[in-house]
Amino acid sequence: MDLFKKCERPVALMDSADYDIVIKKGYNPYFHVASSKQGVFAVMDGQEKIMMGSNNYLGLTSNDEVCAASIDAIKKYGTGVSGSRYLNGTLDLHVDFEKEIAEFLGKEAALSFSTGFQSNLSIISAICSRHDYIVMDKENHASIYDACRLSFAKLFRYEHNDMAELERLLKMVPEGCGILVITDGVFSMSGDICKLPEIVEISKKYGARVMVDDAHAFGVLGKTGKGTAEHFNLTKETDIIMSTFSKSLASMGGFMAADAMVCEYVRYNSRPFIFSASIPPSNIASATAALRVLKKEPQRVERLRKISDYFRAGLKKRKIKYIDNNTPIIPIYTYEVVRTMAICTELFKRGVYVNSVMPPAAPQGGCLIRVSLTSEHTEDVVEKALDIIEDVLKTVEI
Repeated sequence: MDLFKKCERPVALMDSADYDIVIKKGYNPYFHVASSKQGVFAVMDGQEKIMMGSNNYLGLTSNDEVCAASIDAIKKYGTGVSGSRYLNGTLDLHVDFEKEIAEFLGKEAALSFSTGFQSNLSIISAICSRHDYIVMDKENHASIYDACRLSFAKLFRYEHNDMAELERLLKMVPEGCGILVITDGVFSMSGDICKLPEIVEISKKYGARVMVDDAHAFGVLGKTGKGTAEHFNLTKETDIIMSTFSKSLASMGGFMAADAMVCEYVRYNSRPFIFSASIPPSNIASATAALRVLKKEPQRVERLRKISDYFRAGLKKRKIKYIDNNTPIIPIYTYEVVRTMAICTELFKRGVYVNSVMPPAAPQGGCLIRVSLTSEHTEDVVEKALDIIEDVLKTVEI
């Protein structure tokens, strides 16, 4: 068979009937083109939309201080460093951010990476090897799965937030092997929060280290937005905290915070880190500025909680079925693939942008539309979006 045969249908997981319907009806919620800043509103495909599909949780991508820091960095350092951190690519900006984020999170040290995806590849593939075991939640992010493959470690997966199965799997690890338990802090599709207290307790019982991916928890959970460990008061017990710049820190990149010796080991042994160009000056400067805004304006975190609760209350009032949680990620059930694509397409036409969640990110028959809020959303905007969502859910036909 020709290698390119599979390319005839880009949405490869759809069966024949679904694919034909989607093409005929023109349902396509993907690759809309934005031509403005992405705040509460965004211009997409030439029209203004209510933006409810962004991870800009603290609304800092348009913040004056953050934007100014990015511009100033370009003026001083240029647009890039043309090399890896290992060689010529370490700026004082990188070092300063790492000191500041480590201090903020209460860890000895930190290390920054060029992307969030690369952060997990770098950390996990360096820390774990073929003689080690990784035990992880089945709903962890795709970057964690790829990192586990790159590490060559033996992989066990437990059902989502199933602590009994976590312990059962840890019991199966041969004595004397290194073990890393990995979980998302906030799961990106469902908005669930991990059971960190139980994870820590069980992991320590079996001598395992704990890593939390806080991409969707940093700036969201905890009194001051420090994430899952602060939320549960388990900073010391969480061995590695990883997060991205592309959500609450309004930039591009990622970081880990851990004991100094762990960060230093990754610095010298991680192939994705060593062989990638370092974060451009504008990106690390804007992430640092966003961190400083978060530190001086922790009320943004509380505002995000309140507007998220307001949206959930609106769904409940309208009797719309959704996954209940305590985060700004609010998934609404749409069930089937074609129906989900039709709803997202119609919402976009009506002026609301949301994300579609379909297999493999959701089980067959369990598709969702994923709403994500920011601290900048107002009650008036939320009400308008809720009315449109309610009407589309009731009236869309396949």
